[in-house]
Amino acid sequence: MRKLLMHTCCAPCFVYIENELKEKGLMNYNGTYETVDYTAYFYNPNIHPKVEYERRKNAFIEFCKLKEVKNVVKDEYDLNYFVKNVVEQVGENKKFQLRCEYCYYIRLKKVFEYAKENDFDIVSTTLTISPYQNHDVIKKIGEKLQSEYGIEFRYVDYTSHFREGQKMARELSIYMQKYCGCIFSMDAGKWVY
Repeated sequence: MRKLLMHTCCAPCFVYIENELKEKGLMNYNGTYETVDYTAYFYNPNIHPKVEYERRKNAFIEFCKLKEVKNVVKDEYDLNYFVKNVVEQVGENKKFQLRCEYCYYIRLKKVFEYAKENDFDIVSTTLTISPYQNHDVIKKIGEKLQSEYGIEFRYVDYTSHFREGQKMARELSIYMQKYCGCIFSMDAGKWVY
């Protein structure tokens, strides 16, 4: 059985996906399912403010405990570092064209690093359940990191299950946030949930 490391942006986005992984496995590109040994990985230094970061991290930990999911928490929070890098690396004629592209990249890169160090075969992300995320950019970054690290990136479009996952999270009384996470999305008033 192959090992999957599932980057988890937050518990509400993981609820439906975790259930599917447990019941069916990980969806292949041809629509069939592969049974995998999965571990959830929380790394989200983009979340602001610190109290919100702690709420999301703790909700993830509580959910994993409730469902007996193997998990890893990479507990790093540094707002100054995140904002400095967005300013320096995002914009026209810079490494990243979009703020979210930078954000996806730093998180998924950390997941791939851990996967490589710990003999995982596949990396995926719960970001792909949200209809508010840029799936084309997530897929592009995942494929780039797949080439760099030699570990498969599995893109699964879970968006049709977004509302179902939210309903499941509410039934479990899991904390649900009102915006994507970073100071920029909060400041711009982009309350996406």
